[in-house]
Order: sequence, then C-alpha cells, then structure tokens
Amino acid sequence: MLYAGTSGWAYPTWKPAFYPEKLAQKDFLRYYASQVNAVEVNYTFRHMLSEKTITKWLAETPPEFRFVIKAHQNITHIKRLKGAEEPLRRFISSISLLESSARLGPVLFQLPPNLKANADLLRVFLALLPKLLRCSFEFRHVSWFAPEIYDVLSERNAALCVAEDDDLATPDVTTASFSYYRLRKTSYSPDERSMIGTRLSELAGNREVFAFFKHEDTPEGALYARELLQAADSLRS
Repeated sequence: MLYAGTSGWAYPTWKPAFYPEKLAQKDFLRYYASQVNAVEVNYTFRHMLSEKTITKWLAETPPEFRFVIKAHQNITHIKRLKGAEEPLRRFISSISLLESSARLGPVLFQLPPNLKANADLLRVFLALLPKLLRCSFEFRHVSWFAPEIYDVLSERNAALCVAEDDDLATPDVTTASFSYYRLRKTSYSPDERSMIGTRLSELAGNREVFAFFKHEDTPEGALYARELLQAADSLRS
C-alpha cells in the first residue's frame, strides 16, 4: 500500500489548483482526504492533540486514510531523546485515539540538525516506545548515516526516514517493514516525479510506504501527492 500526501492541508492559497474555488475552509480536510490518503501532522511538534480534535478528524476522513504524527519538540529538541520518559508518555497518550481507531500511521521523530549520532542514546530511547508503535527517525546530521545506526533501527523495526531537500539527502536504506519518505525539494521535474512514482510503487508491492511532499502556500506538494497516487494506480492496473 502506498500512502501519500503533504505535511498539512489548511491552505486557502491552494485554490483553485487543488481546492475548488468555493470550498469553505472547514471542509478542506474532507476534500483533501478525497484526493490523497495520508497527511503528516506537524501541528503536534508544538501542541498536544485533544480528543475533540481527533474525533473531528476521524469523522471527516475515510477509514483507509492515515494520520502520520510528528513527535513533540519536548522529546526531540528539548530533551533530545535523553530522559524523555514523561513528555513521551504524555505525547503517546495524546494520540491514543488515533491508534485505537486504526488510523495512526508511523510517528516521525525529527531530530535537530546539531544532534550528532549516538547509537546508545538511540537504543535506550527506542526501548521506551510501545512495542506496537511504528516509528520513523529523520536524522539531520550526516554522522547518523552509518551501519551501526541502521542496525539499531532494524533491531526495533524503526524506519530510517529517507528525507531530501535542496541541501541534504538521506541514504535510501531500509531498516523496517515499512518505508517513510519526506520529499522536501523546492520542486520536482516531471522526470523526477516519474522516477519517484516507479520507485515507490515497486516498494509498495510488498510493504506500506508513506511519502510526503513539502507543504507550502503554493499547491504543488498536494498536486504531486495526488499525481503520485494516480500513477501508482495506473502501474498496478
């Protein structure tokens, strides 16, 4: 299964290329979920989700839609994974309704750019996570791109987030039974999008693949995600 989307949906400037011109903003998520099948929620980096918010999201999206949640900054940027038991407990509790509703995708732990590789730190932190929680790690210091780190992730079935932007690209290394891609370049040419579609469709033949394009005030990311899912459907047929 291939899941694709962007890192948000509340953008009136996506009209009319993605959202219909007369669509009310309160209906954005419902429409977004009719075009793509996942979203990466960055709101949770600074805020805890309420049960009321999750209930509303569930009501506005179909059962096959997945919410991928970014871990709170208290865990990744303030505690920097060390001694993070309490903020981790509160964070996991805040997303429990998504998990119990079978609508939760992986949790993304995005580490700060100045946090260098520490295999022992990563191993200890992974041991704190609920065993059934799927997680992916986005490392933004090149020291993490090493076999020892990949081994630690593999031991826990945690995915290396394959992230790319205009300055840094993560090695495409598989460490889990699912895959996670963050496609953050400013733009992608038609040829690049075709190559991405072929690659991710092949992977999705035997695993769940999550792919998210960069969200901006312009609608390209949402259009790319919709195109990716349409191309994958065509390849399967």
